[in-house]
Amino acid sequence: MSEPAATSTGTATGTDFPPASIEAFLRFCAGEWMSLRSRFVLGAAADSGEGDEWHSSERGELVVHYLEPAAAGDPGGLNVGPKDQPARQLVFGADGRFHAGDQEGSWTLWPDGSLELVVQQGNSELRERIWFNKPNLRLRSTIEHPADGTPGRASFSSEIRRVSRPAAA
Repeated sequence: MSEPAATSTGTATGTDFPPASIEAFLRFCAGEWMSLRSRFVLGAAADSGEGDEWHSSERGELVVHYLEPAAAGDPGGLNVGPKDQPARQLVFGADGRFHAGDQEGSWTLWPDGSLELVVQQGNSELRERIWFNKPNLRLRSTIEHPADGTPGRASFSSEIRRVSRPAAA
């Protein structure tokens, strides 16, 4: 039996969990999220510093809005950004491509319910994987792969959806 998702107002949406289509996945991302992100610098860049410069952690709040599709058959998009700061738009196409500002990449919704985004940035490739462990717990991992094969940067985020308590009866 699928578990209904809780929205930012604390009501059930009836959406199947985990989301099985790209449109359902994007809609499921909508909400306010408390985030804890750990960043890692790998390889030679990490070896050059002293102490704990190779690792950092930060807390934040992320706001995600679902964007209705501009064209029939497209899955829509996301407006994503830190709370009280400008957001970034990601627009997804049915062809497996997405646009985020001046960047373009590809997306894959894997059978395990995770969404993978791949972007070429100069001489490196950035891969981000997003998945839901529970309806209100989202996890993200990001790995940069430089073209020369050396380890790059990586990050891991755990994000908890903010939900409000139902009004007392």
